[in-house]
Amino acid sequence: MSETDELVRQGLQSVPPFYELVPEEFRTCNETLTTLQVNITYACNIACKHCHLECSPARTETMSKETLQACLDVFASRGFSSLDITGGAPELNPHFEWFIREAAARNIATIVRSNLCILEQPEFQHLPQLYADLGINVFASLPHYRKRNMEKQRGEGTFDAVIRVMQKLNELGYGKGEEGANANGQKLKLDLVFNPAGAIMPPDQTSMELEYKRRLEADFGVVFDNLYTFTNNPSGRFAAALAKGGKLEAYMKKLAGTFNPCTVEAMMCRDQLSVRWDGALYDCDFNQAIDLKCKDGRTIFDLLDESQPLKHPIVFCNHCYACCAGAGSS
Repeated sequence: MSETDELVRQGLQSVPPFYELVPEEFRTCNETLTTLQVNITYACNIACKHCHLECSPARTETMSKETLQACLDVFASRGFSSLDITGGAPELNPHFEWFIREAAARNIATIVRSNLCILEQPEFQHLPQLYADLGINVFASLPHYRKRNMEKQRGEGTFDAVIRVMQKLNELGYGKGEEGANANGQKLKLDLVFNPAGAIMPPDQTSMELEYKRRLEADFGVVFDNLYTFTNNPSGRFAAALAKGGKLEAYMKKLAGTFNPCTVEAMMCRDQLSVRWDGALYDCDFNQAIDLKCKDGRTIFDLLDESQPLKHPIVFCNHCYACCAGAGSS
């Protein structure tokens, strides 16, 4: 274990075990799950400071076509209602277009989590039109509506690229509420995600959404549907940076001090399953970040056997405080 890893371990253990705060009836997932979240690559065109999965241009882990097919088959046979495709930059998986086309052919409601700036690269410039044609719900991270604040997390040049892509998506009908639809009548939703720049709690989601909508439309003519605010999870690059700066313990105490028991029932791990690029199963992608697999050790291929139950005990860790602090982040 490296010195940084040890500092992170100590910081996470500076608060009471999260597991002890979870009532017995919420320590397992639901009988039927709604969301299959599939992480199809850790490769990314950028390396965000807050990325819990530590994705970057140097990462090469990528889901095979065989595993992607298994995800589609499990989705179809197990009653999931939403396919949530993420990365890295999911567009970098060489089978990405095949995957979203197959999902659309099966009438699967599909979310693609994109950093958007990748869609300015020549080989991906056709994807906004494809997203619109297939009725993809685009879920984009926009750390701030001010260029300077966003580029502290994302890097130089990312803000203007994201704005241009959002404008392109608006031209295609995205982000326009009930008026935004493709030729098949499918609503074209553009949703944004906000993470704070540091070890602070996010502001009220409703007021932040109103502020984003006001500023983005006034400054850039950009519109979108919903903004979701998330507390930064103490894992990956973010946890390491806090630990090195001697700030992780204080952040953990802040999260634990704002623990909201009303959020426990709706934790994402109770209603979704997370699939890593190699098919390994996790209760969420934060557990995926530190390789805390589902307790039963199964893979997506095991779930092709319909006699295998979906319900299982959830694996908790103290980073789970981030999902249940304040108004919750699930």
